[in-house]
Amino acid sequence: MEQTQLRRKFEDSRAWGILTTIDLFNCNPELIRSDVAIRRFVVELCERISMRRFGPTQVVHFGEDERVAGYSMTQLIETSLISGHFANADNSAYIDVFSCKFYEPEEVREFAMTFFQATRGESWVVLRGVQA
Repeated sequence: MEQTQLRRKFEDSRAWGILTTIDLFNCNPELIRSDVAIRRFVVELCERISMRRFGPTQVVHFGEDERVAGYSMTQLIETSLISGHFANADNSAYIDVFSCKFYEPEEVREFAMTFFQATRGESWVVLRGVQA
């Protein structure tokens, strides 16, 4: 859906929020294994989509099962939450951005792909709490 159409639908439906789910594949392994890079991604993303961060970005590495081991990230924003998981086993990343303030989902996907140097990315957009 074209971005102007999505914005109009967001506003006309009186949606409570917008969720973008992004799957990235074949990411640069050094970037997804770096808590510093992941924190930088969050700061730059928030600046790009005009979201104000609330508190520090949480980045924790865990996972006993090698299939799912990697960093997980959460960042509260004044309008909701950004989260993600970075899987070491296959150099993939799974990022979610949810906000009650509209942003451009395609801009988020493109920035995430570029930042993590992914060769492929897929995304889905859901309007939450649609009233009309």
